[in-house]
Amino acid sequence: MNSMRERDADKRAEKPERISGGGDRKSLMPETSASNSTAKRGIPSPKATDLMTAVVERKNMWKALQRVESNKGAAGVDGMAVSELRDYLRLQWPRIKEELLKGTYQPQPVRRVEIPKASGGLRKLGIPTVVDRLIQQAIHQVLSPLFEPTFSESSYGFRPGRSAHDAIAAARGYVAEGTRWVVDMDLEKFFDRVNHDVLMARIARRIDDKALLRTIRRYLTSGVMVDGVEEATEEGTPQGGPLSPLLSNILLDDLDKELERRGHRFCRYADDCNVYVKSKAAGERVMKNLTRFLEKKLRLKVNEKKSAVERPWKRKFLGYTMTWHRSPRLKIAAESVKRMKEKVRQLFRAGRGRNVERFIREELNPYLRGWAGYFRRSEVTGILEELDGWLRRKLRCILWRQWKRGRTRYARLIAAGLVPERARQSAWNGRGAWWNAGASHMNEARPIRFFDALGLVSLRAAGCCCGTIA
Repeated sequence: MNSMRERDADKRAEKPERISGGGDRKSLMPETSASNSTAKRGIPSPKATDLMTAVVERKNMWKALQRVESNKGAAGVDGMAVSELRDYLRLQWPRIKEELLKGTYQPQPVRRVEIPKASGGLRKLGIPTVVDRLIQQAIHQVLSPLFEPTFSESSYGFRPGRSAHDAIAAARGYVAEGTRWVVDMDLEKFFDRVNHDVLMARIARRIDDKALLRTIRRYLTSGVMVDGVEEATEEGTPQGGPLSPLLSNILLDDLDKELERRGHRFCRYADDCNVYVKSKAAGERVMKNLTRFLEKKLRLKVNEKKSAVERPWKRKFLGYTMTWHRSPRLKIAAESVKRMKEKVRQLFRAGRGRNVERFIREELNPYLRGWAGYFRRSEVTGILEELDGWLRRKLRCILWRQWKRGRTRYARLIAAGLVPERARQSAWNGRGAWWNAGASHMNEARPIRFFDALGLVSLRAAGCCCGTIA
């Protein structure tokens, strides 16, 4: 908190330096003496002893600033919004740059928030201040070209040009080639338990810039703010900052190299790692050896309850599973369907009483498009058709509740074309809303074409590219 007060005092005391060129964006951050050499991705790539100069170089900082602004995000412990960042930098950037170059910059603590995990429980996230997000992004842009070329081809998480879909396709290919047992390893609270000394030792293998190393170490130990109380961080890399994904890959690259040395086929996406072998005995041996390696070399713990040696079609990987066929087909894991239904139920609870067309357009469709986009690689489409029917029934249930009285329901059913006697029996049948939503009278009164006209996304249609594996 002292550093927050000092920053505010600096902001009040320091006079803005003259900015040439009026509102010219190039004048926001002063020039530095960075190397003229450039990396293959357009970011300066000087010697490993002069990396901090490359971090604060104007072109690199502008790229980082644009990235932070495009990502938006919540404020950190200082309450500064992304929209306030440029004005703050006009006053404070010379001081921050000097501190970074000297290795004396002290980051603010991250703000602790908790979000529900897909597998249950809560995931701890740390939200850095927007200034620290900017600096972390600038560091990431300089370090990434140095480390990326040495990362394993079987590592897919948080890497440019790679995605979860690539990892899933590779896993399916391994099973199709005959490695029909999987060592499914789950690292226990990985991001919370990273050993700082082990991580820094691996970063120092490639970097000899003392100022940059000190700055990274300070980000690891900057602490977290929980309910207004600052807590020290002696281990872990808080999820939520731009630098954390790269640091996790740097640490786990040792695991990748060990798996490659042993000749294993594997897919790793962040801390989710699957190793594919030909027998259960081989899988158990691999699990034992890797558990020992992770504990001794990287000081990480395997979650025994969530890890297993099993058939691939009995496990899930990144939300997918696969069939047992010799040439397996990808399918959506049952746990993923369960989570999707729970999320939709939450949306529907919030959408009761609202105009159905507006609810579909503004709340339901955006979620369905994103979900269907991620699971578009599924080659088993029956579940998508079932979900489409379930969604329509949920919407019919909302409509039945909105009609409320038997008189209103009778009028709506008559207007939809039902004969008076059937409409009367249906309107006053005494059954609940969910039963009526699945009954034939509501299916006739509000058929599929009715929801198509409202623009409801069809998961089956959205997944029409199913079966195409890149």
